[in-house]
Amino acid sequence: MARLTSKRRNKLPKSSFAIKSQRKYPLDTKARARNALARVSQFGTKAQQKQVRAAVMKRYPSLKKTGRGRRKKKT
Repeated sequence: MARLTSKRRNKLPKSSFAIKSQRKYPLDTKARARNALARVSQFGTKAQQKQVRAAVMKRYPSLKKTGRGRRKKKT
């Protein structure tokens, strides 16, 4: 993933962000979309998480969860 400078970020259209009104979580590449999901799960509100997930899945449907997340503990 190339470094996103403030100059390049400011040139991105609003449609390239998950939260357009605040220009948060850029989604211009698949890697940044994955990063947006990670960051919003750490720092975002539930409403922001829902909004970012919807924006990422709309733009990159191939990032949809395949069920290979956390494994169950063996007992």
